[in-house]
Amino acid sequence: MTRTELIEGAAGSEPTARVADRVRLARERATARYAETPWRTNSEVPGHELRTRWQVGPAGLREAERDMERGLLTARGLDRVLRVAWTIADLAGAERPGPPEMAEALQLRTGISRGVPAVAGGGG
Repeated sequence: MTRTELIEGAAGSEPTARVADRVRLARERATARYAETPWRTNSEVPGHELRTRWQVGPAGLREAERDMERGLLTARGLDRVLRVAWTIADLAGAERPGPPEMAEALQLRTGISRGVPAVAGGGG
């Protein structure tokens, strides 16, 4: 990020109270999703559970599968991408991660631009 991007980005940033509210709501979504489990946050859920019990649709996994085939992503890396994608979906108020959330999580993990903002705003 350049200095100009940093300065310009600050001018259009979300107020702290709005961000705190989105985070609170995201945590509530995760807590509700994991109510019948020993977990409360996306970071606590084992990868196997994210791949089998709370699946991302096939369209959301296509880029991840390509990255795995290219050697850019390991199985453990995929689990981490899934956790981040669920968090992005929770912050955006989405029911589950789709291709945009997966693309953003993959971009954060691999550093390869996927045509999405590096940090999600308050989508819907």
